[in-house]
Amino acid sequence: MAKIIRMKPSAEKIGIGRSTVYDWQNPRSPRYDPSFPKRVKLGRATSGMIEADLDAWITLKAKA
Repeated sequence: MAKIIRMKPSAEKIGIGRSTVYDWQNPRSPRYDPSFPKRVKLGRATSGMIEADLDAWITLKAKA
């Protein structure tokens, strides 16, 4: 079963601010990273990330 973690703990897990997460996910941002995991909508104004996807991205960056 996949675990979804909210945006603040997601950002804290990788040591960045939430605004950086949004920049990395925004195709219009110069800091856009297409390899960064996408948000999952949990409600009208709530989102999070699948923890396994975030962990895989961290591993990918660590190997690069």
